[in-house]
Amino acid sequence: MILQAAQPTGGGNGSFLIMMIAIFAVMWFFMIRPQRKQQKELEKFRNELKKGDKVVTAGGIYGTVDEIKERYVLLKVDGETRLRVDKNSLVRDYSDAQQQQ
Repeated sequence: MILQAAQPTGGGNGSFLIMMIAIFAVMWFFMIRPQRKQQKELEKFRNELKKGDKVVTAGGIYGTVDEIKERYVLLKVDGETRLRVDKNSLVRDYSDAQQQQ
């Protein structure tokens, strides 16, 4: 008795391609698009910094912007204590959240 291998059908390629396109579209809509939007908002926040803004760094340090340079920002954290932090480490403005409470 000789067994023959099953022959693949020719119609599977089109449905596979449509399925892959649909998966990519869903992934882009739910993952890539929101991340790009968040990155643009963060970049806008960093570019619009001004003296007196209350910010939080990625390390969790709360401070007030005292001086702004091209690559870094001087934060006043307590009394006369000032820290120099990279602009890219600033993650959010907390002055609006503080006013709402």
